[in-house]
Amino acid sequence: MPLNRRTFLGRSAVAGAGVALAGGVGAGSASASESRGHGHGRPAKRYSFTVMGTTDLHGNVFNWDYFTDKEFDDKAHNDVGLAKISTLVNQIREDRGRRNTLLIDAGDTIQGTQLSYYYAKIDPITARRGPVHPMAQAMNKIGYDAAALGNHEFNYGIPVLRKFEEQCDFPLLGANALDAKTLRPAFAPYVIKRVRTPHGRDVRVAVLGLTNPGIAIWDKANVGGKMVFPGLEEQAAKWVPKLRSMGADVVIVSAHSGSSGTSSYGDQLPYVENAAGLVAEQVPGIDAILVGHAHSEIPEYFVTNKETGKQVVLSEPLKWGQRLTLFDFDLVWDKGRWVVEKVGASVLNSNTVAEDPRITSMLGDEHRKVVAYVNQVIGTSVAAMSTVDAPWKDEPVIDLINLVQAETVKAALAGGEYAALPVLSQAACFSRTAAIPAGEVTIKDAAGLYPFENTLEARLLTGAQLKDYLEFSARYYVQTAAGAPVDTSKLTNAENIPDYNYDVVSGVSYDIDIAKPAGSRIVGLSFEGAPVDPAAQFVFAVNNYRASGGGNFPHVPGSKQLWANSDEIRNTIIGWVKAKGSVDPAEFASVDWRLTREGVPVF
Repeated sequence: MPLNRRTFLGRSAVAGAGVALAGGVGAGSASASESRGHGHGRPAKRYSFTVMGTTDLHGNVFNWDYFTDKEFDDKAHNDVGLAKISTLVNQIREDRGRRNTLLIDAGDTIQGTQLSYYYAKIDPITARRGPVHPMAQAMNKIGYDAAALGNHEFNYGIPVLRKFEEQCDFPLLGANALDAKTLRPAFAPYVIKRVRTPHGRDVRVAVLGLTNPGIAIWDKANVGGKMVFPGLEEQAAKWVPKLRSMGADVVIVSAHSGSSGTSSYGDQLPYVENAAGLVAEQVPGIDAILVGHAHSEIPEYFVTNKETGKQVVLSEPLKWGQRLTLFDFDLVWDKGRWVVEKVGASVLNSNTVAEDPRITSMLGDEHRKVVAYVNQVIGTSVAAMSTVDAPWKDEPVIDLINLVQAETVKAALAGGEYAALPVLSQAACFSRTAAIPAGEVTIKDAAGLYPFENTLEARLLTGAQLKDYLEFSARYYVQTAAGAPVDTSKLTNAENIPDYNYDVVSGVSYDIDIAKPAGSRIVGLSFEGAPVDPAAQFVFAVNNYRASGGGNFPHVPGSKQLWANSDEIRNTIIGWVKAKGSVDPAEFASVDWRLTREGVPVF
């Protein structure tokens, strides 16, 4: 049965803890074995079972890219989507025996594709007699046992998330998502599944769900005053002993948190963003952690618990349904209870199988509706524009984003006390394959420039703060000596900085000297032909991710907010193109920044 907040809180008030859900997994001998053990001459009872895991599905059901309107493909020929995952899951259940398997997810489920956007905004699941979310339909059909909450679950607001929760036949877990007033769990913290064995007592498998503390920053507009998100380590330390005391033989954590121990929001919260490794190291009693959030592929990674010396296995399957993690548990019956003797992890690649026709046929109508929606023509473009070179050159397509943002902010501030200040704008290259074609421009073309659900804000910055901001952004380039060859494939993403955390700023002009060390690269920063005065004031058009601390850029999170919009930036771009009718790069494209070495342009 679906576990909603009311039934959970009612039960937890009685139990003083969380919820144990029995059932769902039956007896099976497929992976049970017996061997001599314990020196008593009697065979030791042994049992094996498998826990499958996905994460960061981001609204992918079909192996389809709605921004290019064709089958998904990348350089590694990965495939995406729950329809592929379903086939892999079916194979593992066939191989191990369905009764000897569980299936869990580590979050970021309902945001990321135009399919998920459509059912949040265009034909919303929250409408009276609204549709059932395609991700809920697919995950119910596949038979998930539990899913942790991801940070992107909160992007569309709590009502959409609650409706999605209601539509799922499995619990959404978040032990560290607390009601802001009562500090009690706002979602089920855990679920306990019973796996039947041929040897008497069931194996009790506890799945503890942990989400990302960054939600408090990234989705402040949706969760502020309603929910708080304490650190993963402290909440795991609270719940794991409870689960063990309730008789859990196996404890698995599904954590929407990477394993690196780093944070992208700096010191704005006292918690770590990517804390899965720390949880394994600091909290005794955990057998395995399904890792999410970081969009990395980690087939198997062992962390030693500091207190017990025990090895904890971590695994992170690649995003969007590109991989399926398998945790294989070997248990032995010892002193009246099941004990984990051995656990390992591996991943399966979804590009090795066909899509499950049960899933694709079930959601065919939804898919076709969304394809029709994204192919609506909204205007024309005089010339083709692309992001292919945008990570190292000032390209017209990024200028377009900045133009729309700056014009939107100017219009919003018109007639107010900040109307006379110059408006600057930041933008990043989110995808190196986004393009606006010459000729007809569709929703998918415009939306492809901005695949995230970010909204627009206006903040107040000084010239000195702007310089710091640009210096921080320019860390993205690998230091390259003057005269040394420049290979664009090795020029960017220094310190593993992703493309979306490299910002360019329009409205000013500047050079980035990549021969210099990070922190001293911005040269000739000027506004309207004159050097920028460190004390000058500027209005900064910036997305809410950056404004709330995403990427840990300096000054903006603490700066004065002049205006904020609730509409996604991509919708603003779509509306702008519709209103203009025709887009002509000649009207707005200009080279305001360039890479140099000792004054000589690199390109």
